Amino acid sequence: MSSTPMSFLGGVDPSTGRVVDPESDANGESISDSVFCFPFGKGSTVGSYAMYQLKVNGRAPSAIVNDSAEPIIATGAIIADIPMVDGVDVTLVRAGDEVFVDADEGFVELPELTEQHVVTSIVRSRGKLLLLRRSNKVGSYRGQWAGVSGFIEPHEEDRMAARRELAEEVMIENPRFIRRIDPIRFRDKRMVWCVHPFLVEVKDPEIKTDWEHDCYRWITPREVSDYRTVPGLRQVIDKLLGA
Repeated sequence: MSSTPMSFLGGVDPSTGRVVDPESDANGESISDSVFCFPFGKGSTVGSYAMYQLKVNGRAPSAIVNDSAEPIIATGAIIADIPMVDGVDVTLVRAGDEVFVDADEGFVELPELTEQHVVTSIVRSRGKLLLLRRSNKVGSYRGQWAGVSGFIEPHEEDRMAARRELAEEVMIENPRFIRRIDPIRFRDKRMVWCVHPFLVEVKDPEIKTDWEHDCYRWITPREVSDYRTVPGLRQVIDKLLGA
């Protein structure tokens, strides 16, 4: 597993299958007979033949998983007969994970992980954002700051879930939805949170919270980093605000 782009020419020792790129966070690790996950390829086109040499030496990975298919890696996978799938968010994968790759059907499974869909509404009023501190009565992330969040029920649309959570948690009955963005996934141990983000505008900054939160703050976007927030909240806010 590497979080950085990879070049097989000079980046992997074809005789041992070990990563030798000093700039890679996988430096020193063996990719032989494993599912090798990295964002995309880089470097010379000769890297395709370096992948083939790995295959000849019996040191090739059992499969390759990328965020995006880069021609050098795709060509190398073809000539070395290495199964490859792209379009996968490799930031969700950790070293030691059990990973199943079906290159014929084009999908990847991580059976040890559970995915949960949730909504998070960032409420804005007069240029400030609403943060809520999760109380000791909730089941997760106690004492951490969040937006207005909750689970999406089966067969429920995400916007309807957002409306329901706004009404239940902060008593906002008629929210004005300003923006929505595509879901963002975050991993926390064995859980993958698929967050459906919304930006909501309200005129009145006076709100009431339910039992799930013990206090709230209206803050500027710059102040978010001063708070201990739930995973991914900073990224959600930045994307919603176009930062």
